Amino acid sequence: MLDICLLGTGGMMPLPQRWLTSLMARYNGTSILIDCGEGTQIAMKKKGWSPKPIDIICFTHYHADHIGGLPGMLLTMGNAERREPLLLIGPKGLAKVVSALCVIAPGLPFEIKCMELTEPVQSIPFDGFHIEAYKVQHNVLCYGYSIVVERTGKFDVSKAEKLNIPRNYWNRLQKGEIIETEEGAFTPDMVLGEPRKGLKVAYCTDTRPTESIVQAAAGADLFICEGMYGEPDKLQKAKEYKHMTFYEAAELARRAEVKELWLTHYSPSLIRPEDYIHGAQKIFPNVIAAKDGRSKDLLFED
Repeated sequence: MLDICLLGTGGMMPLPQRWLTSLMARYNGTSILIDCGEGTQIAMKKKGWSPKPIDIICFTHYHADHIGGLPGMLLTMGNAERREPLLLIGPKGLAKVVSALCVIAPGLPFEIKCMELTEPVQSIPFDGFHIEAYKVQHNVLCYGYSIVVERTGKFDVSKAEKLNIPRNYWNRLQKGEIIETEEGAFTPDMVLGEPRKGLKVAYCTDTRPTESIVQAAAGADLFICEGMYGEPDKLQKAKEYKHMTFYEAAELARRAEVKELWLTHYSPSLIRPEDYIHGAQKIFPNVIAAKDGRSKDLLFED
C-alpha cells in the first residue's frame, strides 16, 4: 500500500486556510516528502503524521515557497532525537542552498546527504520502489517526480517443486535474490511469473506543459499537477510566469492516460478553485480541485 497525502495546495504564499503545496508519501516503512515550504510542518501535524521518520525529501526547485520551510523541519527532526541520515534530492545547486539554510539550523544530530540531479530524466532506486525525476519548464531549473512501486510476478509453487528448489530458498527468490549453491544458481525468473502492475504517483508543479510530463505520468494511478489558474482568461499570464491552467493540466492527464488527477498549487487570488473545475472535467472527467490534507491509500489491483 502506498499512502499519499497532499499536505498543502497553495502557491507563492501560505494563506489562513491553505498551506503551500507539499506532498508526503509512505511506503513499506519509508517516508518521502516532496517540497517543504513555509508551514509544511503545520500541515503535517494537522494530518497527524510526524516529520521524524522522513527518509527522503525531494525538491522541485529552490523558490522559497518550495524550500523555505526546510530549516524548521530539520530542527524539529533534531529535537525529536532523530539520528538516522536524511537524503535530500534536488536540482543542481542543492548542496549550496541547503548549506546556506542550515546556518539557521545548526548542530543537527543527524547527517544530511545531498543528491543533485544531473540528467533530464533520472531514476533513483530504493528498496522496492524508485523515484523518477524529470526536468520541466519553469523560469528556474525545476523537476517533477514520480514514485513508482515495482511488483514482481506471483511465486509459482509448482515450478519451484518441479525444479527441486529447497523451500528455505523460496522467500529469498520471491524477494528477487539470486542464490548461489554448489549445484548452481537459483534465480527469481525460475519461480516467478510475469511482473504484475505496480503503483505510480506522478507530481509536478511550477511548469508549463511539457512532453516530459506526459511521459513521466503515463499510466499513473494518481497524477498531482499544478493548476495555478482556473480562470479561462489567465492563459497568457500562465505562459508569462511559466505556470499552468486547470485546462492545460487536464490535457496532460488525458494524454498520459492517468487514472485520476488532483490539481494543486493555486494562485493566492484563486479563492474557490472548485468554481472552475467543470471546464477541466470536460477535458479529463476524473479531475478534482484538491484541498489541503487530501489523502489516498493506493492498493495493488489484486
